Amino acid sequence: MKVLTVDDNEQARQMIKHYLRELSDEFRECADGAEAVSAYAEFTPDWVLMDWEMKQVNGLVATRDIIADFPDAKVLMVTNYDEKDLRQAARDAGGRGFVLKDDLLSLRSLLMEAQTH
Repeated sequence: MKVLTVDDNEQARQMIKHYLRELSDEFRECADGAEAVSAYAEFTPDWVLMDWEMKQVNGLVATRDIIADFPDAKVLMVTNYDEKDLRQAARDAGGRGFVLKDDLLSLRSLLMEAQTH
């Protein structure tokens, strides 16, 4: 499985990589949503793990942009913010799910389940 992680926090990117190291054989990382579309085009990941809050381009805009160019892209929001409005905005942008950073075991389980289907 190929995974693109888009997060401005390097420690968060490393933690995600740690949790998914047995599931993914290829990782690519971006530090901002501004890089996400071009990184997706180059890497064509199976999953994009997208943070919400980033400096230049936030995760909702980046998700919308990726889905606009690649309608079959699978994007999961991975964030610290658990707000109903944000969850709905993520779905509206084309996100396939929502996982909190303090529950990365759920992220692992969700991707494991997706691999078997």
